[in-house]
Amino acid sequence: MNITCAIIDDEPLARMLLKGYVERTPFLTLTGMYDSAMSAVSELSSNPPNLVFMDIQIPDMDGLKFSRLLPSQTKVVFTTAFSEYAAQAYRVNALDYLVKPINYAEFLESVNKAHAWFDRKQHIVPTPAPAEKQEEKSSNETVFIKSDYKVIQIALNDILFVEGYKDYLKFYLVNDTTITSLLNMKNVEDSLPRNRFKRVHRSYIVQMNKVDYINKGMIYIGSHSIPISDGYKEEVNQYVNTHLI
Repeated sequence: MNITCAIIDDEPLARMLLKGYVERTPFLTLTGMYDSAMSAVSELSSNPPNLVFMDIQIPDMDGLKFSRLLPSQTKVVFTTAFSEYAAQAYRVNALDYLVKPINYAEFLESVNKAHAWFDRKQHIVPTPAPAEKQEEKSSNETVFIKSDYKVIQIALNDILFVEGYKDYLKFYLVNDTTITSLLNMKNVEDSLPRNRFKRVHRSYIVQMNKVDYINKGMIYIGSHSIPISDGYKEEVNQYVNTHLI
């Protein structure tokens, strides 16, 4: 797929370097270059690219805060001279973090990650199909999750539920293992198939076909008990009612 991208950096040489890298990469199309947050915000909101390469220290607003203003479908690769912001960058769900000076090999590795992410995103939001075929297909789907310095591929069908903490998420899997990642709960909710995964609480997303039983506002999966909050009870009840026999 073709990936549209924009560059935000107040250093002219840095902008031109990245522009050259984009032009060398066949699947990237540059839609704009900006020297500050304010010069970019209007156009990126009305005509969002797939990907933004952004310095953290930019005029008007730092890149970490600005990334929160971007549409959810736009992903960010931070390009900065400061390595100490990496943890904060992943907390705002950055796709990657490149430390200047950036060579083309590092840039290409990063955009290949982006290409894989967008391909995966397309794959897990398929064109509607008959229920039987959709369920059979989705059971074979996988997602990639970044955990520490690794990118781990897991089958959607192996996920029991996701638990959110202040700064990270924990994925509970069928083989009694967990994977921890600096991800955003809302973005994970949007990325998982809604016909199978339901947000049941501010801190929990559950794969409903893994539920053993529901009792008195609690969901039970094996030895795990998960609360259903008042704000999500109606949606859970609707799901259950459509599957009652």
